[in-house]
Amino acid sequence: MLTVHHLGKSQSERIVWLCEELGIPYELKRYTRDAATMLAPAEYKALHPIGAAPVITDGDLVLAESGAVVDYIVAKYGNGRLVLGPNDPAFAQFLYWLHFANGTLQPGMGRMMILGRLDLANDNPILRAMKGRLDRAYDLLDARLGEAEYLAGRAFTTADIMTVFSLTTMRYFQPYDLQRCPNVVSYLGRIGDRPAYRRAMEKGDPGMALLLS
Repeated sequence: MLTVHHLGKSQSERIVWLCEELGIPYELKRYTRDAATMLAPAEYKALHPIGAAPVITDGDLVLAESGAVVDYIVAKYGNGRLVLGPNDPAFAQFLYWLHFANGTLQPGMGRMMILGRLDLANDNPILRAMKGRLDRAYDLLDARLGEAEYLAGRAFTTADIMTVFSLTTMRYFQPYDLQRCPNVVSYLGRIGDRPAYRRAMEKGDPGMALLLS
């Protein structure tokens, strides 16, 4: 049985959402962050040597890393759904945005979160450079979503599943003003209308307000 070990308010929400979109059977095990430190509990850290979310188990397999877990599930259980093949005209866009999520956007949010804890002056050159880099990432996303319904084009894919966490739940840890990106806000409205997304978020983080705007 595929088991998704979900740490509250973490990138593992992507995996719950993916399973709901595919409509595949899975067991969900929820773990709560420490109220004081907001870190994963010891039992979650013990699942994998890295000690971070997400983690899945599938029989004897223990697998971490969002991208690897998403690729594994769609390859084993997806039957060709939610991905584009090399003969699709949008294949390159699909690959780009799939990897943009954790290659550019999420690291940018993470860097700003860490810098924000250092109480740096607003004119600190490193802070300004990293903020500018994150703004450019959001500007690129906004431009793309002004011309396409989803990141790969007309089709909803795993590129969207990988990206939305950074635009929503990650903002609990690193706020970002989405009002400068109206196309991103419209896109998140479309995401919020997806029944599988709503089911996944309610199962994984019941009662958590969804930062869709």
